[in-house]
Amino acid sequence: MTRVYALALGVLTAFGGFVDIGDLVAGSLIGARFGLSLAWVMVVAIVGICLYAEMSGRIAAVSHRPVFDLVRERLGPRAALANLSASFLITLLTLAAEIGGAALALQLVTGVSHLLFVPVIMLTAWLVIWRLKFSIMENVFALGGLGLLAFAVALWVLRPDWGELAGQALHPSLPEQEGLPTYFYYAIALFGGAMTPYEVFFFSSGGVEERWSRKDLLTSRMNVFVGFPLGGMLSLSIAACAAVVFQPASVQVDSLSQVVLPTVVGLGQAGFAFVILGIFAATFGATLEAALSCGYTVAQYFGWQWGKFVAPVKAARFHTVVLVSLLIAGMGILTTVDPITVTEYSLVFSAIALPLTYLPVLVVANDAQFMGDKVNGRISNLFGSVYLVLLLVVALAAIPLMIATKAGE
Repeated sequence: MTRVYALALGVLTAFGGFVDIGDLVAGSLIGARFGLSLAWVMVVAIVGICLYAEMSGRIAAVSHRPVFDLVRERLGPRAALANLSASFLITLLTLAAEIGGAALALQLVTGVSHLLFVPVIMLTAWLVIWRLKFSIMENVFALGGLGLLAFAVALWVLRPDWGELAGQALHPSLPEQEGLPTYFYYAIALFGGAMTPYEVFFFSSGGVEERWSRKDLLTSRMNVFVGFPLGGMLSLSIAACAAVVFQPASVQVDSLSQVVLPTVVGLGQAGFAFVILGIFAATFGATLEAALSCGYTVAQYFGWQWGKFVAPVKAARFHTVVLVSLLIAGMGILTTVDPITVTEYSLVFSAIALPLTYLPVLVVANDAQFMGDKVNGRISNLFGSVYLVLLLVVALAAIPLMIATKAGE
């Protein structure tokens, strides 16, 4: 069991990247409109996030310092400030979406307006971050998020035409009613959601929280190569369920209640119970990730004491940033803005910030001053460079495609 719990950080981080509120809605929407013709994007994203998460975990294990702590030292305060500004704003927007998503999950269970749950979620998240040990936090919400496996089970029970689904995934084609700009707009949203900037900052900071060292390099890699593919598999299951249930009827998915419907069709009330547990655990876990990441990046940039591995009184400024971030994000949702709308925009804006996030990771992973003999090898640098070019293309295309398609309408 110890080995299983050692993977909790990777699983929790992957849930934040692949099956948080943004990916739940986007995955179902894409499955309903495009079937599995965008499955190739998820494969590309899984490889990319595994590549850079492995670098981030290795940096934490070898240097005993998180990625962002080294960015300022390696790139200088101005370049690091640009990175901080972009990543912090995107993470704050993501935090608002996750708070709204957790509130929507509770609304599905109780029928009470999600707005009434927002203050409760903000307060609970703050108390968890303030009082609960990091190891307990990651284990509880990583295990709870596994309730989302209900989508994979429901897909099997629904007995789809596996040949047709495989054909959509292996031979992607554009549905007649969809345009190419819309197709690529959702491709960027899916890619941006899977490689959300805060993932690498949270993962490397989590490695320091767990006191990783060189002897934990295998643990770090196991977290990467188990957690993120698992998250990607769940995301594909969500899209496949929507393709089976909604696409034949040309139903548009625009609410969380529709997202969970395939599990109810396949598994009944038991499926609904498991998937709601999974959604709440994943979205609340992502709330914790995003809130902590806000604190991590700001504290590490300014050189403040940070983290849950020290007493809160010794990291007061770090906890203050976390608290203020929760308040700002929660108040944004309390304006009655639709959390799903916030979710959709957070995915696209995440794509814009990707180059600023991942370039410093590649630079630090090649610095022998910090990494010693554990610098990147040729293959890591080759793929890392290819992905940087891809990230730049995605960032440049995101806003024009959003405007051209009216955010995918």
